[in-house]
Amino acid sequence: MGELLPETIKTDRLRFDAIRPESVDVFDLYEICSSDPGIDEITEYMTWDPHETPKEAQEFIERVSEQYEDADGVSYLIRPRGDAIDATADGAGDIAGTGGFGIDWEKRTMTMGVWFRKRFWGRGYSGERAAAFLELAFDRLDLEVVATAVHVDNDQSIRAIEKYVEAHGGRRDGCIRNHIVIDGDPADCYRYTISSEEWADNRSDLTVQFRD
Repeated sequence: MGELLPETIKTDRLRFDAIRPESVDVFDLYEICSSDPGIDEITEYMTWDPHETPKEAQEFIERVSEQYEDADGVSYLIRPRGDAIDATADGAGDIAGTGGFGIDWEKRTMTMGVWFRKRFWGRGYSGERAAAFLELAFDRLDLEVVATAVHVDNDQSIRAIEKYVEAHGGRRDGCIRNHIVIDGDPADCYRYTISSEEWADNRSDLTVQFRD
């Protein structure tokens, strides 16, 4: 069922490639997820810690690849496009981070998430990625709701999320207590959602290309 979800997505500035054993070098991913500058700050509010061995990166690749084959979700490597308008921007063609989503088909809901390497912060990539996933969810997969959750203390991510949620007519649903576990401790999250009706009234003008 993997063909249900696009293997590649292109937006105005970004390229997304589904993470599979044949699409990523495990040691490249391990280096980024273990020792990239700022990785401890990046993972402070995440449910994963910096990787200690290449095996952790390999297990992640295998896990998300299986999810993709089952059409329950997908994780993408995100790169600034080398052929985009800002192709000369620092890091064009490099891995900027990963972004993905899980799908609850019964509830017709996509839950999405993303993280970027610190050198790529402040470029608006999170909102561009969100707009692409929203178009995929509502125009291609006929889902009804797209959701995201963020640790209540993650101020930087909250600002980024609220910017694109407001732009697309969504809302903060509230605080979910003990929603995630970080370093063995439960933590609260804010949940944000955008419905298909809200998207229809507040569509993005982003150019998005899907390739199976």
